[in-house]
Amino acid sequence: MIRVADFLIRRLSREYGLKDIFLITGGGAMHLNDAIGRNEDIRYICCHHEQACAMAADVYARVKGSIAVCQVTTGPGATNTLTGVLGAWLDSIPVLIISGQVRREVMATGALRQLGDQEADVISIVRPITKYAVLIDDPQDVQYHLDRAIYIARSGRPGPVWLDIPLDVQGAMVDPERLRAWEAPSATALPDAQRTAIADVAMRLRSAERPVLFVGHGVRLAAATAELLELAERLRIPVVTSLLGLDLIPSDHPYAFGRVGSIGQRSTNFILQNSDFLLTVGTRLNLRMVTFRWQAFARAAYKVMVDIDAAELAKQTVAPDVALQLDAKIFLQTLGAMIPEPLDERGPWLSYCRRLRAKYPNVPQQQNPDYVNSHAFVDRLSDFLAEGAVVVMGDGLASEAAYQAFRVKRGQRLILNSGCAAMGFDLPAAVGAATAMGGAPIVCLAGDGSIMLNLQELQTIKHHSFPVKIFLFENNGYLSIRRTQETYFASKYVGSGPSSGVTVPNFAAVAAAFGLPCFSAHSNGEIDRVITQMLDVEGPALAILHMDPSQPLIPKLVSRRLPDGTMVSPPLEDMWPFLDREEFMANMLIPPVKESQ
Repeated sequence: MIRVADFLIRRLSREYGLKDIFLITGGGAMHLNDAIGRNEDIRYICCHHEQACAMAADVYARVKGSIAVCQVTTGPGATNTLTGVLGAWLDSIPVLIISGQVRREVMATGALRQLGDQEADVISIVRPITKYAVLIDDPQDVQYHLDRAIYIARSGRPGPVWLDIPLDVQGAMVDPERLRAWEAPSATALPDAQRTAIADVAMRLRSAERPVLFVGHGVRLAAATAELLELAERLRIPVVTSLLGLDLIPSDHPYAFGRVGSIGQRSTNFILQNSDFLLTVGTRLNLRMVTFRWQAFARAAYKVMVDIDAAELAKQTVAPDVALQLDAKIFLQTLGAMIPEPLDERGPWLSYCRRLRAKYPNVPQQQNPDYVNSHAFVDRLSDFLAEGAVVVMGDGLASEAAYQAFRVKRGQRLILNSGCAAMGFDLPAAVGAATAMGGAPIVCLAGDGSIMLNLQELQTIKHHSFPVKIFLFENNGYLSIRRTQETYFASKYVGSGPSSGVTVPNFAAVAAAFGLPCFSAHSNGEIDRVITQMLDVEGPALAILHMDPSQPLIPKLVSRRLPDGTMVSPPLEDMWPFLDREEFMANMLIPPVKESQ
């Protein structure tokens, strides 16, 4: 006989190879806490907020390429995880949340709001943002629900799952040989119709004059990066990436042509928009990629979209000519087998793409000499970091600058919270990455506004001596919000900086309070010095990068005002600062969009 809590943790370790769990202890999960502590094969990482636990587990799963586990207590312990769970849901990350619950005999029923201490019906709360969420009310079902949850988390489009376990179920004794089992469904063969459709894709790729391969996070989730790089060598066409897929292909690859989107690279947007055949694999084409003028997205191209999620293929924005609901790895392998030899290069098309890439650099030419420029910093940082380095980023300028200016080397990971775009992601992400990497240095890019939402995780980093190098973009609060308010509300600031109610602390004093070495840079001329100082520190360290509080993000897609005062969203290729119309037209191989379209 064995306690349910011990069985569950042992099965996670032995059956699924789990080595680490992120947790915060609590009375409603005391048997689970005890079982984790007793299991010598599992290390537990104690964060200082349950949101941070969930976010750390999210990034751990991304780096490891496996399921990650977050264990919390009932009530507020469970609900505190919600932002982290939402992030995993939107970015398709397989995370298992295990929460404690009050004893079955004191669970509220009917219209009663609460009976047990710190009780909350967390399953009803999280069901819309999980793939599987269940209260285990029978000890004999623990194996069934655990195995089923993990299978569902990792299959199809991955995502978070949740097991809520009452205190008396946690402590119940069971016979492992008599527990209810669950069997995964068997794999199915590729249907003939899909194989025929892929053959048509191969034919169109051979005949297209201006083809583009657009890849996203689904390629990483399908463990298909090797297949992507192999296929890129055979297709010999421009490969562009999405926000979450920015690290899929090294920047120096001969067919890597940058990143698409409203905060993408100008040359890349021109390339995609002028294509005549667009193959998208593992990118859901969210609004950051296709913009609010999605009717003009790749408008001259025959579009083939490959995605594991049928709902993404049928949404109301971009309508592909061919929609293939298929795992990215299976698609890339099948297509690769149909194109066994390298295709002929499209010389004029590649010459056009290379000319644009040289014409529009990703680091602004004009910079304020009194501050560190975000893009100049990221550009130099990418020179210092070796192959295989892991960089985690907060939302806002930290990720925007990296998306535009970081030059990816082979095996590097650049991780951000794209769909949820939650402030406060940076430090918990660093905890998750450091745990997964087992002592290798982690680079964390954080905004001074974002870092405040999970500042307590500096103590987690310090406690474990995780070698996290935190580069803090200090620009007086919420620069992205200030930009929005300047653009649309005539610089009427509300809750975005010191003049409108948001201040940040002296971060040198904060670093000292947490016992972290601290460095600073005030101009681009100090970038190399501060990066060197940070990388020379053995453990964690913080660098304050003093940036222009009014630095614009250049280039960026912004709405423009027509003569009659109405605002319209431009097509993807028409980024701000707007190019002279003669220069703009010289870059277009297809007719421009009319304002009325």
